[in-house]
Amino acid sequence: MDDFKGRLTKDGIRIHDVDGFAGMHRAGALAARILDEMAPLVFPGQTTAAIDEAIERMVAEAGATSATIGYRGYKHASCISVNHVVCHGIPGPKVLKDGDILNIDVTVIVDGWFGDTSRMYVAGKLGRKAERLIEVTHDALFKGIEAVRPGNTFGDIGHAIQTFVEAQRMSVVRDFCGHGLGQVFHAPPNVLHYGRPGTGPMLEEGMFFTIEPMVNLGRPETKVLADDWTAVTRDKSLSAQFEHSIGVTATGCEIFTLSPAGRFHPTWS
Repeated sequence: MDDFKGRLTKDGIRIHDVDGFAGMHRAGALAARILDEMAPLVFPGQTTAAIDEAIERMVAEAGATSATIGYRGYKHASCISVNHVVCHGIPGPKVLKDGDILNIDVTVIVDGWFGDTSRMYVAGKLGRKAERLIEVTHDALFKGIEAVRPGNTFGDIGHAIQTFVEAQRMSVVRDFCGHGLGQVFHAPPNVLHYGRPGTGPMLEEGMFFTIEPMVNLGRPETKVLADDWTAVTRDKSLSAQFEHSIGVTATGCEIFTLSPAGRFHPTWS
């Protein structure tokens, strides 16, 4: 239930207090812990449905709620996007092959707060091009996070990500973006992963939002398949994504979805 009592900026962005930070840390920690536990379940021969079933079970065992089951008719506790799927891949009988890369995206609700995060995994041996794509996407997320501090703008975040990615001769997806969250799943602002410095709303202490760049080895264009969920690269090039939920502090930001076991990057082992 959304019982937000804080103030709104002129752009309609919610400003949260210290209790909000505590709630987001609890929700984010659970989402991150669930993704930690998925690493051993990603291997050649595994199905994405089996991974999703494990996620749904962990959410229930934690006494939390999946934010995605029932959201606009969606039936799964995760989105699992393999290879050229950019985002919103639907778990199912697809069997992972050696060298497949995949993004697993989980959002949980804990005491009314939403924890939203995603990260990349590899089934089997990681190919060189895929490894480079994953590295650039991971680093692009943190370039964006480094730009988060009061007085900067959302355009500064997008610019930091875009210039870094394009310098690596890769492309940033423009059709999907990050978003505000807290006691709701999606709220203002839209957090673009491209842009010009000094543009967009100004960052203020107490803002909560996701940064979740999607990066393609090829061109940035995407298309949504007939299921109305699955987004793929138009040129069939590989795509990768990493996502953290963050809160703006007086001096920078706090990341709510840090991996408890240090497994955010797929080569953690």
